[in-house]
Amino acid sequence: QVQLVESEGGLVQAGGSLRLSCAASGLTFRNYAMGWFRQAPGQERDFVAGINRIGNNIFYSDSVKGRFTISRDNAKNTVYLQMNSLKREDTAVYYCGANPNYAFVGTAAKYDYWGQGTQVTVSS
Repeated sequence: QVQLVESEGGLVQAGGSLRLSCAASGLTFRNYAMGWFRQAPGQERDFVAGINRIGNNIFYSDSVKGRFTISRDNAKNTVYLQMNSLKREDTAVYYCGANPNYAFVGTAAKYDYWGQGTQVTVSS
């Protein structure tokens, strides 16, 4: 079966950095655009970043642009999210997802598969 497994998040101070990874199995990874979303308590799941199948098209939400970097390694079936200059408002559960169509990478409902989520907490 398809599995997307995020790395452990953690607690980091404001201004710090954290790198998340998401390892995929059970699907043809190179056939999917990949995205990162996040969900804070009581909030909807919000788009963070997306990357197309071969990694040459990337899209970020305005809230993370210039601070976060998404990348992928198709040889390792893994997508990454490098988070720099973290802020308290970045605190959330972070999810990776697989989407067959990059045109809808920003739309949670268009994703076929999701990881289990990983908690990222930014303290002041």
